[in-house]
Amino acid sequence: MQLVNKTPQIDTRTIWVHQPDVNRPALQLAGFYDHFDNERIQVIGYVEQAYLDSISADERKLRYTQLLSSNIPCVVFCRDLEPEECMLEIALKYGVPILKSHDATSSFMAETIRWLNVQLAPCIVIHGVLVDVYGVGVLITGESGIGKSEAALELIKRGHRLVTDDAVEIRKVSDETLIGTAPGITKYFIELRGIGIVDVKTQFGVESVKETQQIDMVIKLEDWNREKEYDRLGLEEEYIEYLGNKVVCHTLPVRPGRNLAVIVETAAVNHRTKVMGYNAAKELYRRVQENLMKTEDDDYDED
Repeated sequence: MQLVNKTPQIDTRTIWVHQPDVNRPALQLAGFYDHFDNERIQVIGYVEQAYLDSISADERKLRYTQLLSSNIPCVVFCRDLEPEECMLEIALKYGVPILKSHDATSSFMAETIRWLNVQLAPCIVIHGVLVDVYGVGVLITGESGIGKSEAALELIKRGHRLVTDDAVEIRKVSDETLIGTAPGITKYFIELRGIGIVDVKTQFGVESVKETQQIDMVIKLEDWNREKEYDRLGLEEEYIEYLGNKVVCHTLPVRPGRNLAVIVETAAVNHRTKVMGYNAAKELYRRVQENLMKTEDDDYDED
């Protein structure tokens, strides 16, 4: 975020942030510390600076000492505001980094909270492939060797983007949103049995990969079972749960001759149409019901 460190003497590698929220310490600078959450990043903007300028130097020194001795992770001055030397000396004493940003206070807070929510979100790693298909985050799962990577490769060749293959890091950034990323060691690589490792970014270009993607639906691949009944209408949605969040899940039976990439594309487009308010299965059901009612009315008229 292009922050300027005004206290480079402090080793920031030993300081950890555990809360995804920030705080503007206006009340604390006025001396009120009830219910103060000292684990949050402290942000000072024009309002806080104007108050500090309105009090005496001795009073400011007291307020700085109270705030910086509260075991806070850091203080960030926004709008290119400069901390005074007295504050920097007290910050060095208590080991609290003082940082500076040129961003507006509200913009800085919003971006910091967004970024921290992703970085500090609960995380699990699952076996699968995550691709961006027409803007829909599709997580493809299934047993090893069933064809997940091959389907992803075909989707990439059709213009879609790979997020990660084999291992998917899933983070819960809210009660509605799951974000998928790649572990650093396997980023942009695909494993193809019989060929080996393929570097997608190098072979297909930067437009074929993506850093992160919201997970909107899950495609579960499994071997075709003739004795199993598969959903043929899609009137009722099935879901799978990750970290307490439910995601729409479709089970696709795999057998020779099925073009998985085309099916995944169709599933992604169908998901988008449902989100936009149109459900093909419900439309077909409505037409069938209308036709049955019309047939009954015609039979009644003949009688």
